[in-house]
Amino acid sequence: MYTAVSRDPIVASDVLARLSDREDGAVLLFLGIVRNHNEGRAVSGMEYEAYEEMADQVLAEITREAGALLGTDRLAVVHRVGTLSIGEPSVAIAVSSPHRSTAYEASRYVIEEIKVRLPVWKREHYTDGERTWLPGHTPEAAKDPGAAAISPTDGTQL
Repeated sequence: MYTAVSRDPIVASDVLARLSDREDGAVLLFLGIVRNHNEGRAVSGMEYEAYEEMADQVLAEITREAGALLGTDRLAVVHRVGTLSIGEPSVAIAVSSPHRSTAYEASRYVIEEIKVRLPVWKREHYTDGERTWLPGHTPEAAKDPGAAAISPTDGTQL
């Protein structure tokens, strides 16, 4: 497993290179990208700030949980901090597992837990010059009754 909170740009091939196992039939890469709009407003960029020592620990904890719940230790997760431009990755989650379902579930678990638990704050930069800190998020699984969430304590679906 590999985790990092980094000020350096995320390079997808570098994240994927941290995974390697000939037994695996699935490798999944999720990239969260800074988009050019949010809630009807034009966005020119994004700023991420973190309590970096704590964020490193929490990111590692989330990644270990996903691995334990889903039976794979082949995860690499990087979250970027600093000022990012449109189109730049803010988060990368790579998972390698014998089967695709495990890779998808592990990736989904990691991103949903990042949204709720990681001490990283987002400040949007709008094209009109305004900058606004964004509130936290409810996990997607909680908003989508059709999506199964996995309990971090016992692996059961919530």
